Amino acid sequence: MSTERDKMLAGGLYDPLDPELVAARERARDLCQALNTTREAAQEERRRILRDLFGKGGDSVWMQPPFYCDYGANIELGERVFFNFNCVVLDVCMVRIGSFSLFGPAVQIYTAMHPFNAELRRKEEFGKPVEIGSDVWVGGGAIILPGVRIGDRAVIGAGSVVTRDVPDGVFAAGNPCRVIREITE
Repeated sequence: MSTERDKMLAGGLYDPLDPELVAARERARDLCQALNTTREAAQEERRRILRDLFGKGGDSVWMQPPFYCDYGANIELGERVFFNFNCVVLDVCMVRIGSFSLFGPAVQIYTAMHPFNAELRRKEEFGKPVEIGSDVWVGGGAIILPGVRIGDRAVIGAGSVVTRDVPDGVFAAGNPCRVIREITE
């Protein structure tokens, strides 16, 4: 029998008030709060918190607090990912980010979704994973919606709302975000 966590990670309807999930969110929020109160000189403490928070990549992520997430364990980072101030990742499903990707201030990545049916929405939710390639740059204030894949070397313009997949090696921007041009040398 599937646990609520299993259902959540698989993108199925799940009960967000399940005690295991509540405890996991509380753990992540406590870690985020600890991270967000560290001083700049406390790099060793920050690194320990980031290793504990993320499912993968906490050992090399470059983080400018404050940072907020739902679970943290559902975030897998490649080498040297950078998050600027005020980023939010709602990771009810997996968020995978490739190496050397950069996120400007106030970028938001959402995997959480809610049913359109109001009665169902009162007790269950679901999600869709997000995948972001390597060497991606996401400009400040961009929002990446559930189920989106952004290809390697893509650049997302500041303030964009990414509602669908973005291919490798393009500049995309707007609301909704659309490909503007290929990136050429």
